[in-house]
Amino acid sequence: MPSQSAISHQPSEIPSLALILHAHLPFVRHPEHEEFFEEDWLFEAISESYIPLLVMLERLQRDGVACRLTFNVTPPLCAMLEDELLRGRYLRHLERTIRLAEKELERTQNEPPLQALARFYHASFTEIRRQYLAWNCDLLTVFRRLREAGLLELSASAATHGLLPLLAATPEAMRAQVRIGCDLYREFFRCDPVGFWLPECAYAPGLEEVLQKENLRWFVLDAHAFALAKPRPQRAVYAPCFTAAGPAAFPRDPVSSRQVWSAEVGYPGEPVYRDFYRDLGFDLSPDYVFADSSSKIPRFTGLKYHRITGRGPEKEFYQRTLAEGAARAHAEHFLASRLRQLEPLRGSDFAPVLTMPFDAELFGHWWYEGPVFLEHFIRSVAAEPDQLQLTTPSEYLAAQPTQEVIAPAASSWGESGYLKVWLDESTAWIYPHLRAAAERMTAMARTHSTTTDALVDRLLRQMARELLLMQASDWAFLIRNGTATHYATRRVETHVARFNALYAQLQTGEIDGMFLSQCEERDYLFPNLEWRSYL
Repeated sequence: MPSQSAISHQPSEIPSLALILHAHLPFVRHPEHEEFFEEDWLFEAISESYIPLLVMLERLQRDGVACRLTFNVTPPLCAMLEDELLRGRYLRHLERTIRLAEKELERTQNEPPLQALARFYHASFTEIRRQYLAWNCDLLTVFRRLREAGLLELSASAATHGLLPLLAATPEAMRAQVRIGCDLYREFFRCDPVGFWLPECAYAPGLEEVLQKENLRWFVLDAHAFALAKPRPQRAVYAPCFTAAGPAAFPRDPVSSRQVWSAEVGYPGEPVYRDFYRDLGFDLSPDYVFADSSSKIPRFTGLKYHRITGRGPEKEFYQRTLAEGAARAHAEHFLASRLRQLEPLRGSDFAPVLTMPFDAELFGHWWYEGPVFLEHFIRSVAAEPDQLQLTTPSEYLAAQPTQEVIAPAASSWGESGYLKVWLDESTAWIYPHLRAAAERMTAMARTHSTTTDALVDRLLRQMARELLLMQASDWAFLIRNGTATHYATRRVETHVARFNALYAQLQTGEIDGMFLSQCEERDYLFPNLEWRSYL
């Protein structure tokens, strides 16, 4: 393990950029309903982000463009992408959307601007359906194939996106989120993980020791974890640092990150880009839009006819060609900005790297033109390899094995850099339940560690599922932001209730097999989950 004073003094090298896309959604699967509103979160992300990004990567591979990206696909998202029920429902969702676009072709035939947009959406969703079927509805295999081709590095993450510092009061539960997450990575991607995505980049001192025990080499932190680190890194955010336990921390570059993700000062606020919130599902009659749906509740359809235009309610029609041109211009501007940012570091005694993590759903779902921007940026970087190169954290560490050693500060990439996004007056009630359940899970795992009873084994596995699901950071985030508050609250309460019922049955030895089967059917998550991870 390198010493603090062992800092590389090699000749200057070409600066690099580590672009990291974090793909995550909460586990939402409701077989008890024919249709379920919140399942649309997955369907929208597949259509607008995951498929477009994978198509982009395959196109870059086909064209021989040098591309190195890091992708984190969290275990809950992997489980949903592999779930046959959700795959079938996604295809039904696509078919309904295509039928709606066909209706729009007829309705708008006397309105040329809308007719052009209806044609665009009909062609777009038809192609998405064709591509999804061509991949046998199996996106994880595409991710694996792109990793094997050398375009992607894939990283692991916590089992259900639990906010690890807020679980630290029960160390066994915090370690289980990491350990199970790594096990699931091996199951989904068929190799050992090297890097780890800390949910919300949330870090507390000591987490690096948990990562080291799982043989992980790197993770990502927010910039102020480095600004307040001891000692303060000599290279600021332009190089990773090792922690005393071993794994390297890569700091998010705040300048480049803000330029991309911020709707206020970043590119997504450009007036010619598509307006996310102005959707046909809210503009027209629900009876027309959702004629073949069991629910007539207004919701997003993916057919959006307006551009951002400005802050007022009046919106101009979206022009795809104009928006694509703006995305390419922004990609050129972004590259020029990164080169200017890195210029003062040329000739220094180390190889600078900019670490840029983003939610993958930003590209396509929230920022519709994001995939166009990203592809043009990658192609532009590849066209000037002597100026800037794309890299991955593992690749960078292999080439630059000697770095400073620091103790990072507690941090997250949430508002103000700490944990208030997930812990305030509206969500504080959640955490005593999480702690009590974690303590009970640990106690039961220890008590029954040598069990050979198949029913007890099933029950302990389901207890672990319920605990992991109640620990997901998504519920607190949705409650605090006032988005799907009722659903998020109900999810926490439901998982707590099921966990406690299963715990009580295990305590008394009177296991209700029917109730256990119902729990398994509702939350069929991670079939091979190892509950002994809580030992």
